[in-house]
Amino acid sequence: MFQSSNALIRNVHSQVADRVGISIVRGDVGAGETLPSEMQICEMMDVSRTVVREVIRTLTGKGLVESRPKSGTRVRPPQKWNQLDPDVLRWRLETADMDDYLAKLFQLRCAVEPAAAALAASRAEEEDIALIRTGYEGMASAKLDEQFVAADITFHKAIYFATRNEFFWPIAQMFDITLRQSFTIAARGSHRARALVEHHAVLEAIATRNEEGAREATNVLLKNSADDLVRIRGREFTARPKG
Repeated sequence: MFQSSNALIRNVHSQVADRVGISIVRGDVGAGETLPSEMQICEMMDVSRTVVREVIRTLTGKGLVESRPKSGTRVRPPQKWNQLDPDVLRWRLETADMDDYLAKLFQLRCAVEPAAAALAASRAEEEDIALIRTGYEGMASAKLDEQFVAADITFHKAIYFATRNEFFWPIAQMFDITLRQSFTIAARGSHRARALVEHHAVLEAIATRNEEGAREATNVLLKNSADDLVRIRGREFTARPKG
């Protein structure tokens, strides 16, 4: 319990929060179960009680635990966690089965991203379109996979922000963590030329205020992206959009 194989290089609070958070997300302490007492955690991790209390406050703020007098600190059901919190996303990524994780990610993108692109086509300001175009141009000029992935993330994040709807923005903000993994896998494929054509179609539909064109171009892009991951990983994704 509370063990981690990764090198912990952040401050003590972050290290302890990571170790306890990962243990909860991994299921070492199940929903409704009580964490060890403050003193036990202090002894297990060789840290002060002040650090442990601050960690518990942090995990409470993320929705993972709740503390009650005389009943200790209990783990809350996953449905009550702040699943879009950057740390929770990172802990999910570190503990998840990768194929299951990618399938869930595509389920979210297929449900939301075509609508976001259509909304961006109707509401984007010029600076929004310029940022989407910057992402595309970065992909087109990228020499290294890392550069291509960074530009690809910029492109997709910019679409969500271009909706001018703040309820879409948290999805964009989580992309640096969640999409980097799938984009990095996909960048190893030989489909970059086709992907650039598909991204350009999305860009032009948004820039010309073609809502249905943006929706359809995004559907095509997502379907082919899922197919690329299937080919690269050799696994079927239940979340692949139907063509």
